[in-house]
Amino acid sequence: MSRNAHICRLFQAVLWLGLAVNSRSLDLADRLSATEPTRSRARIVVVENPAATITFVPQLPAIRELVNQGIRGITKENNSISAWRSVVTPRDIVGIKVFSQPGEIIGTRPSVARAVAESLIEAGIAPDRIIVWDKYKSDLRLAGFYGLEEQLGVQVMAGAAEGWDPDVSYDNALIGKPIWGDLEFGKKGKDVGRKSYFSKLVTQRITKHIVISPLLNHNAAGATGNLMSLALGSVDNSIRFESRPPSMAKAVPEIFGQTQIYDRLAMVIVDALICQYQGGEHNRLHYSRVLNQLRFSKDPVASDVLSLHELEAQRMKAGLPAQRHPRDLVNNAALLELGVASPRHILIEHPEANSANPLDLILREQAGRK
Repeated sequence: MSRNAHICRLFQAVLWLGLAVNSRSLDLADRLSATEPTRSRARIVVVENPAATITFVPQLPAIRELVNQGIRGITKENNSISAWRSVVTPRDIVGIKVFSQPGEIIGTRPSVARAVAESLIEAGIAPDRIIVWDKYKSDLRLAGFYGLEEQLGVQVMAGAAEGWDPDVSYDNALIGKPIWGDLEFGKKGKDVGRKSYFSKLVTQRITKHIVISPLLNHNAAGATGNLMSLALGSVDNSIRFESRPPSMAKAVPEIFGQTQIYDRLAMVIVDALICQYQGGEHNRLHYSRVLNQLRFSKDPVASDVLSLHELEAQRMKAGLPAQRHPRDLVNNAALLELGVASPRHILIEHPEANSANPLDLILREQAGRK
């Protein structure tokens, strides 16, 4: 049994004993992280350019510069080629996971995915070994991602269209009703709906994952983060989790912790050109703030924690009521050792300012300005 499988078993036992994290008190992940050594700190590199958007429209030349600056900053390499070569190789099939359902304005922006793919190509990754993907073809098409095939020669693929692997699945006691396209759609039986099967794209093709998630609020998870995007985008029969925050908080980390995802994770990037802090997957630019940032990290949990704090801070600045979502999802992910959830162990670096600050200090400064 793999290390992740052992951790998942232990985590499930903890949940049944009633010791799962509770957002209303000092959570278990924070108590554990209090004893973490300094070397366990997570790094997030934030790069910013005021010219990255004009009237909400991404500007590709500025975004290219941000991508190269960000990958150099997070890897501490002197140039973009050696930076990418430190996390992927020309032998890899690199999957760039986007979140396309909300569309090209508030979802992952095609220009950001294009800039990342271009930088990878410059680093020696063949275009046909780069797959820009999401779960459904219709979402990718409506968001404009298929244009990247003609522009760059990369592959744009949908996980659902590639089929579900009958040999790799996630089992959860919450029974779902498989929809058309799911592996068990139309089947009958006692255990039908217990499993979520992984896309063959994830189990048989992609060897390295790069996640690009938008800075967008989510009514159940708090943020449309890296953890949720890659985990639920990789499996079928996921609707059973999406409207139930407690179930999502348990399932997403357990799916993300599987070998096919976590062990192949190369980089997470938050597309923070625009931060939409209310409205979920609906375009609500009047509830948005232009940040003109990209955020790079190798820690998906820490990156999602920063997104949650940013969304809360922007709501406060706009004078909206606080929507403090339970942190069970990120805390559970930390408990599974998928990353760092404690703000005091997260460093935010701004290469242009040559600075590094713990997240809790930055949040304190933000609070003082409100």
